[in-house]
Amino acid sequence: MSDGAVLHVRSPVLKAFLEAVRQTVEREPDRAQVIRALRPSFARLLADSSWLPEEFRQPDPSGGMGEGVGNYLIYRSAARDLSLMSLVLGPGVSTPVHDHLAWGIVGLYAGRQEEWVYRRTDANGEGGPVDLTVVEHNRLSPGDFYDLLPPEGDIHQVRTTSAEPSASIHLLGNDIGCVWRHRYEPEEHRVQPFRSGYSNEPCPEPLQSGPTG
Repeated sequence: MSDGAVLHVRSPVLKAFLEAVRQTVEREPDRAQVIRALRPSFARLLADSSWLPEEFRQPDPSGGMGEGVGNYLIYRSAARDLSLMSLVLGPGVSTPVHDHLAWGIVGLYAGRQEEWVYRRTDANGEGGPVDLTVVEHNRLSPGDFYDLLPPEGDIHQVRTTSAEPSASIHLLGNDIGCVWRHRYEPEEHRVQPFRSGYSNEPCPEPLQSGPTG
């Protein structure tokens, strides 16, 4: 692992996956092709119950995305252009409607979830009312995963529907917990900048002003 990278989980399974990611990203400039090439490796990672420690499967009472939401950094590249994290939601807990601003793959590792995918339909740009339309409603079981390739599929909300916490694994082409992105309030037609942080790792630089709508 290069100097400056962060790795919180030591596992041969995870090491093999991260090496596949590194080789694919270095070889292929087209992120759609990167996602396509990584699907088999990502499916194997989701199917293996041995590599993710129990502490990365627990809700966080004071998580940056809301009470009962854990955001656990597993790996971050030295350049902070790649991260792997687990998102843990307690039973019945929902995330806010949010975006990611990065390519990636997201898959369910444990529990069950439902997901609402939104598309922004206003043309107001910065400062105007925000209109969102639900374009997909998905029910997710362990092993299910989906692609992120903004703007398609990038705005969503997920909720745990199982009696136990749900844990999803996120591979993203940015430092997802530390970048500024957007949190939406669909009923109020509002968007605001937010940064989710990580439950187990501080962001390396102080808070700065975020993006606008």
